[in-house]
Amino acid sequence: MSSSALLETRDLSCNRNDRLLFEHLDFGLEPGQMLVVEGPNGCGKTSLLRILTGLRLADGGEILWRGEPIDRLAGDYYEQVTYVGHHDGVKHELSCLENLRLARAMGMPSTAGLDDILEQVNLYAYGETEVGSLSAGQKRRLALARLLATDAMLWILDEPFTSLDKASMSMFASLFEKHLQRQGLIVMTSHHDISLPTLSVQHLQLGRQS
Repeated sequence: MSSSALLETRDLSCNRNDRLLFEHLDFGLEPGQMLVVEGPNGCGKTSLLRILTGLRLADGGEILWRGEPIDRLAGDYYEQVTYVGHHDGVKHELSCLENLRLARAMGMPSTAGLDDILEQVNLYAYGETEVGSLSAGQKRRLALARLLATDAMLWILDEPFTSLDKASMSMFASLFEKHLQRQGLIVMTSHHDISLPTLSVQHLQLGRQS
């Protein structure tokens, strides 16, 4: 594994309901790299992402950040991570602005203005709107807008393009590219084809049959 890897897994394994999802999983990501996790439903893609965020423990192996196990780094690692799961994870009883304020309070705040963030994701007119009244695509754009509210270096994204139209997919693909150009990292799953030809993209296939 490269000594310049920021995020690294060594011999990682995961079981669910006494079924082995994956084992001996090794990968490393250097600054500016993306890892796309692929495989059929039930192969452990979401489990892997949750392990990387600390929401789930691995059954074996370890995860390193800058060469140190993340369980030793604790908050110093987790403040570098923003996770957007398959579900939007936004609070429907709050407004768009209130959701972004909450996301910012839970991480390392970015310097971007919240109104500017909403404008970037085409939600500026909905800043004071209760999220429960938004469409599925608008809720997804708000969920992804949380990426811009903090300065997390590692973005972990589970099916980020769910409910998005082609224009919104292209917009967020551009934001992902800018994050990588700033030497950030992305680990994501996606059933959608994305075209990021200028980036260093790795692919990890789970659930291969021998």
